Amino acid sequence: MKIGIIGSGQVGQVLGTAFLTEGHEVMLGTRNPGKEEVAKWKKANPKGLTGTFGVAAQFGELLVLCVAGSVTESAIRQAGTMHFNNKVVIDTTNPINPNQKPVNGVLNYFTHQNESLMQKIQQQIPHARVVKAFNSVGNKVMYKPTFAGGTPTMFICGNDAKAKKTVTDILTSFGWETEDMGGVEAAGCIESLCVLWCIPGFLHNRWTHAFKLLK
Repeated sequence: MKIGIIGSGQVGQVLGTAFLTEGHEVMLGTRNPGKEEVAKWKKANPKGLTGTFGVAAQFGELLVLCVAGSVTESAIRQAGTMHFNNKVVIDTTNPINPNQKPVNGVLNYFTHQNESLMQKIQQQIPHARVVKAFNSVGNKVMYKPTFAGGTPTMFICGNDAKAKKTVTDILTSFGWETEDMGGVEAAGCIESLCVLWCIPGFLHNRWTHAFKLLK
């Protein structure tokens, strides 16, 4: 597939490289195509393409949101909401409040208890087939994770069954097992996993763990 990555930070770069490794075409979308980090990624991944958010959104048959949660909605507007229509969109974002520091390792979110950032995204691009994934683990183990405890679990949700099947196939190729938690209403629960995942990092500098659902 043609993959458009909206966001050129660490998550976007890691996932972009992973998709290239799996044989997909990739364009890394960025607000500033001349940014040094983007040039380094392009040099390390000569088959990868780079462009603005809008160009990447037009390029991709499947799009991946990889920007900070606080700027996700503005990034979608910048990319052009019409470019998301009828496409599978992987939402990796979390609603982390950039103006508040963690308290005893616990992040603060700007969403309320009964809402999620994914729901806001789905409302903004109602004709997109949004699937939550990759938000509850660090970028270092997003691709081909190896743990003594076995294959880790990626929790996903979304309203479109075919889109979730597409994302599940991607996750399988990336080395994950997938647990489908249902519709978009489950997104707040999945986004909360980021808070839990980050606590060992902030308190003990452990950033390479993942969740596993035992059955």
